[in-house]
Amino acid sequence: MRNHSNPLKLVKILADGHFHSGEELATQFGITRAGINRYIKILRGWGLSLSSIQGKGYCLDSPLDLLDIQKIHDYSLSHNRSLQCEATSKLTKYNLNSATAKMRQIELLPIIDSTNQYLLDRVNQLQSGDCCIAEFQSKARGRRGRQWFAPFGSNLYYSMYWRLEQGIAAAMGMSLVVGITVADTLNKLTGQNIKVKWPNDLYLNDKKLAGILVELTGKAGDMAHAIIGIGINIMMKNPDNSVVNQAWANLGKVDRNLLVANLIDALQIALTKFEQSGLAPFITDWNRLDNFANRKVKLLIGDEVVRGIAKGINDQGALLLEQDGSTKAYIGGEISLRSDS
Repeated sequence: MRNHSNPLKLVKILADGHFHSGEELATQFGITRAGINRYIKILRGWGLSLSSIQGKGYCLDSPLDLLDIQKIHDYSLSHNRSLQCEATSKLTKYNLNSATAKMRQIELLPIIDSTNQYLLDRVNQLQSGDCCIAEFQSKARGRRGRQWFAPFGSNLYYSMYWRLEQGIAAAMGMSLVVGITVADTLNKLTGQNIKVKWPNDLYLNDKKLAGILVELTGKAGDMAHAIIGIGINIMMKNPDNSVVNQAWANLGKVDRNLLVANLIDALQIALTKFEQSGLAPFITDWNRLDNFANRKVKLLIGDEVVRGIAKGINDQGALLLEQDGSTKAYIGGEISLRSDS
């Protein structure tokens, strides 16, 4: 694997959004100006937008809020204490102590091919709740193997492991629960009105804000492993139109370390609840957040287009579609939902 330590060191220096002269940088790194230029080329290849002005040096177009494991741990510990107080006051029946008190393994991998693939390769070494985050993914993927645009430091790339003792069938509805949890977490942090789209997207103002990819592995009749990948647009600029081919939205300026800490805690609580009680307790929340509730939609099922009015989901996580006065449930990995306005 290529050593990215020096380009990453350069990112940290430039993260303040100020100009840094090439001569000073070359002295700091103990290399020539040509060597700095090579690092700058690598940074641009990671999707970072930089200005280069003779006599002033190099400057990122916007300052970067870099991910920091210590900050995430500190935020998470503080958040856990408030969650425990809230749980006590509400006498919740779910075991929040087991879901939040134990700090799970959090890995920060600045440059990686795919956070999901990283966890998939290590499932036998993980505990439920273990997760990893990245600043840049070279081979990020979305649903059905689609490429996911993942520039350095602009978004959030997060994957979490969850062990399914009851097997792969127990994962039915998991992506919906994750969507609800992420939407509520983002709304609480930002005060925005983020919605869910069946089966695995988050929308803001009718534009795609985030995507969820749940990948499963395991043998029939045995326990299974779930890897939950989440990609959230935060401060993305000028995405590759060949990859991002639909209307998209940014969350806007937010402390990404605080966001990660809140997501870790919220997902562990939600998935513990899901493991104990299934999807049923979450249906009211889905209806509250459903971006397409009671709207005309079309389902793309292969080459077939099915039209109707979206009426939420059932206990199995299937999409309910009203057509000519009757309601039919649709579910499947090759179905895509679109507005039919």
